[in-house]
Amino acid sequence: MRRLVVSSLAVGLAALVASADDWPQWRGPNRDGVSKETGLLKEWPKDGPPVRWKRADLGEGYSTPSVAAGRVYLQTNKGGDEFVVALDEKTGADVWAAKIGGVGQNRGMNWPGTRSTPTVDGDRVYGLASDGELTCLGTDGKPRWHKSLVKDFGGRVGTDKMSWAYSESVLVDGDVVVCTPGGDEATLVALNKRTGDVVWKCPVPGGDAAEYASVMPVDAGGKKQYVQFLRKGVVGVDAKTGKFLWRYAKTVDQSANMLTPVVLGNKVFTAGGRTGGGLVELTVEGDGVTAKEVYFDKALAAGIGGAVLVGGHLYGATAQVVFCAEFGTGKVLWTDRSVGAAAVCAADGRVYLRGQKGEVALIEPTPAEYREKGRFTQPDPGPKPTWPHPVVANGGLYLRAWNALLCYDVKAK
Repeated sequence: MRRLVVSSLAVGLAALVASADDWPQWRGPNRDGVSKETGLLKEWPKDGPPVRWKRADLGEGYSTPSVAAGRVYLQTNKGGDEFVVALDEKTGADVWAAKIGGVGQNRGMNWPGTRSTPTVDGDRVYGLASDGELTCLGTDGKPRWHKSLVKDFGGRVGTDKMSWAYSESVLVDGDVVVCTPGGDEATLVALNKRTGDVVWKCPVPGGDAAEYASVMPVDAGGKKQYVQFLRKGVVGVDAKTGKFLWRYAKTVDQSANMLTPVVLGNKVFTAGGRTGGGLVELTVEGDGVTAKEVYFDKALAAGIGGAVLVGGHLYGATAQVVFCAEFGTGKVLWTDRSVGAAAVCAADGRVYLRGQKGEVALIEPTPAEYREKGRFTQPDPGPKPTWPHPVVANGGLYLRAWNALLCYDVKAK
């Protein structure tokens, strides 16, 4: 009987620690913008789904939230300081706030503010401030370790004339944290996730600056690698050693490279908002990897809002339209003005579109045509573009505005 009680308690505690419907990091459980959740509304009411709760006093910024183990984690800035805040998932009430760094310098255009999404891994939360300060916190809000991408690794982001500061959401993969200082000696680094100790540094040939995308893990032909979009192009590095493997530069946008790569098997899609989208196929050859272009199309110029892969098709948005295209061939199947430039995510057979002016749409992902299943305008979207991506977790749709976070109930009754 005692064994049964202990076993039941362990199961209960495990349920509190993690949920299959959580969204614990940038772009969800697999960093692909797709939720595993089911049982959601297939069509919205006329005025949109009901609001569960709203916070309009969290501070400013462009950070997208993460949701894990009953809490919502978000980065905000107040004055010149940046914080990770933890909220109660059910009510939005404060749990704790912890300072992690400062607001990074913006050069060329004035868009200061925190950008990164906190990464939750078990009892740890990893937050990167826009000035390049990386902090590991416990889920109690207390600091565990700290690194400076600039001071510790000689990091560099953007260019001398134009930069929007650090925007990456770090990857936790197994025992390591992978991130992108940029620069000549440690363009990418892997750190021990418990201690912050350096596991490896990757000096990309010729050096390169960090940009505004986040690292994706890729397994091509049994060779695991990390893929990242840098200033001079998309690169792949060996996951065990950090050895540089390949670069693809066709999709580089001279203004900013923002799209986190979309991965299917050994194929990687990237895009620049002013250039177009391209797919490369990775092939292992001895100790190296080659990246062969499969296609490039200017019509696939997805950018800051990302793209999702559903049923073998890409759904994304350019600066003007939402599109659907065949992932394997790049063939554009339809475009629609919809909500214009938008950020995307997918859940339970639907794609969520969040326009940069506060309009939100629900569409059915089908290659046949654009099919809208609901639309509403977010109240009080704030003075800045609504760039943060939509998040779907545990029946909630989370929308971050400049100084607010709203949670909508999208669970089917």
